[in-house]
Formats: sequence, C-alpha cells, structure tokens
Amino acid sequence: MSELCLTILCPPAVEEKLLDLLLLSPNAAVFTSAPTAAHGLAFGSLNQTEQVLGRAFATQVQVVIPEVDRQALLGDIQAQFSGAGLRYWITPVIEAGEIA
Repeated sequence: MSELCLTILCPPAVEEKLLDLLLLSPNAAVFTSAPTAAHGLAFGSLNQTEQVLGRAFATQVQVVIPEVDRQALLGDIQAQFSGAGLRYWITPVIEAGEIA
C-alpha cells in the first residue's frame, strides 16, 4: 500500500481546530505539527511584525496517510476549513517505519 505525506500550512488562529480534526480522524494515524514562517502566502491581514519581517506566522502540519485515504481526509478538511487560508501539498513517502 502506498503512503503519502500531506503537508498543510495553516494560520495560527485555526491550528487547534485542525489538530482536533486530525486527532479524531481515522485517516490520520501519524502526524506532526510545528511553528513555521510562511513566505508568499496571504493569511488575511498581516500584523505589523509580520509586515516588517516579510513572512506570516503559520503552523506546518505533516500527516502520513495511505493513498486510498487521501480524498476522504482532504474532503473533511475542506468541509471544515473552506476559506480559512489553509495551503497544502502532497508528496509520496518512499519509505517509513519504526526504529526498534
């Protein structure tokens, strides 16, 4: 079975809601989140600090999912976050496992 890595950039204002969705999703068994700086993306109005720095504060979430679950998870995210400024991309996972 092929796995994918779904990477999502989200504004801090919706971070907790997105993480809650993923925690409750049967399609998102393993994921990480980290603060990041987003360049070239519009998350609504930038605050003064972001304007000076030239980047928006964001949270990057990476979710490892089976390829067959891609549409279901994206559908759930789109249903709850339409218009919230989330950006995403998907890359193949070449190898994954647990170091025991």
